[in-house]
Amino acid sequence: MQDAVRRIIVVGGGTAGWITASLIAAENRESAHAPEVVLVESPDIPIIGVGEGTWPSMRLTLQKIGLAEADLMRQCEASFKQGTRFTGWSRQGDDHQYVHPFSLPAEYATLNLAEHWLATAAACPFAEFVTPQATIIAAGLAPKQSVTPEYAFNVNYGYHFDAGKFARLLHQHAVARLGVRYVSSNVERVESQTDGGIAAVVLTTGERLAGDLFVDCTGQRALLIGQQPGAGFVSVKEILFNDTAIAVQVPYVDASQPIASVTCATAVSSGWIWDIGLQTRRGVGHVYSSAHTSEPEALATLREYIGRVSPQTDLDRLGFRQIRFEPGFRRQFWVGNCVAVGLSGGFIEPLEASALALIEQAATIISCQLPVNRATMTVVARRFNEKMAYHWERVIEFLKLHYVLNQRDDSDYWRACRDPASCPDSLRDKLLLWQQQAPWHDDAPRVDELFPSASYQYVLYGMGFRPALRATRGAALLRDRERVGRVLQASADKARQMRNLLPTNRELLNSLLPMRGVA
Repeated sequence: MQDAVRRIIVVGGGTAGWITASLIAAENRESAHAPEVVLVESPDIPIIGVGEGTWPSMRLTLQKIGLAEADLMRQCEASFKQGTRFTGWSRQGDDHQYVHPFSLPAEYATLNLAEHWLATAAACPFAEFVTPQATIIAAGLAPKQSVTPEYAFNVNYGYHFDAGKFARLLHQHAVARLGVRYVSSNVERVESQTDGGIAAVVLTTGERLAGDLFVDCTGQRALLIGQQPGAGFVSVKEILFNDTAIAVQVPYVDASQPIASVTCATAVSSGWIWDIGLQTRRGVGHVYSSAHTSEPEALATLREYIGRVSPQTDLDRLGFRQIRFEPGFRRQFWVGNCVAVGLSGGFIEPLEASALALIEQAATIISCQLPVNRATMTVVARRFNEKMAYHWERVIEFLKLHYVLNQRDDSDYWRACRDPASCPDSLRDKLLLWQQQAPWHDDAPRVDELFPSASYQYVLYGMGFRPALRATRGAALLRDRERVGRVLQASADKARQMRNLLPTNRELLNSLLPMRGVA
């Protein structure tokens, strides 16, 4: 076949590189014309690993590549994640909290419980009203029992894990089980074709790796896509101000310490702090705007937080690591025969763990629509660029929703975050519409939305938004009243049942990891 895609070169390892290589190899291994997949990874560049939280989509990704959940739990410090708990985002103080769980509101396909919650004058928190998972999260319980099969659940879940260990597990699996060829070397130069595409990468070992499709997973260095005309970069710093993070690993003082089944996101004066519970440690970090605070001030804020939530921790023994980033994404992710996945394609910030979800989305599209030749590559690339641009724009819109509704008045940072001038037009339109009606399917209409309209509801009402121009829907509310009553009763019954049956996160991990003696 003329210009057939016979060899795919993935440059860069880490989560992005190994997920992409694994999905391509797994999806195409039964094909008679399965391409060779080669991954080149520098031995000198450490994994950034800011994304230790995943969405439920990661379960499907791991199933696709044939990786056992037990291996993830045993080798990657993994724990179960059921969503995110936000503290102090709407107003300053620990008493202002809400959760964004992974479960949809009950019977969400045909019933918009948000309308009925608003009619009750918000007598209880929104998430608690629409899903039993909010009660499970508040009780510190796991999403399933020890006898539940791998990847199955009582309530929907993703994972927290050590990103470095996860990349190593994917590496082992891809090479041993999926036939991915691994090359450890730095790239010395990139050779171009006469049409501007990439012909080969030349390594510092002297090896020349020619290929038909090149996947850039080299992080913010963007060794391949950064050389492609038209790839460009779209900064969104005028919308989302955070551009720096300080990350640290905090060991448990007590091995029996509870493990939260959510990412804890606590707002502070010029950003927010993530707190993720793994098996033997916590991953903690401060995301902030360098335009609104200095590095010493940000570090002091992070140290104060750790001292408050873990007072027995010796702060002087911890290793703090600063990570700088430019919030934004590529104007084109796929140019010619080069496609960017992961940080080389862009990064916004760790909020809502969208980085790993975008990696999964990009890698899935590439693996499922893998072009057989250069002619079809042009079509696939155009569709890929259109779809990924849509996803990035929706991620930016959704993340901004967390900030624009804040009522904090303790810093210029939070006042700037709610300035209407920093809000995308699409979000301003939605906020105006939601003054008269609750979000629903028309607000996130695509079947492949990263954030469904239910996610907008959780954040919108968790942040304290209440419609001022609410349209009269008395007839509809009256018509559904009996059904809503049954749904809410069933939800309450399920919450009570699961509170009696489900173990805590740590208890479940202890039962799954008997050989380690820790969870």
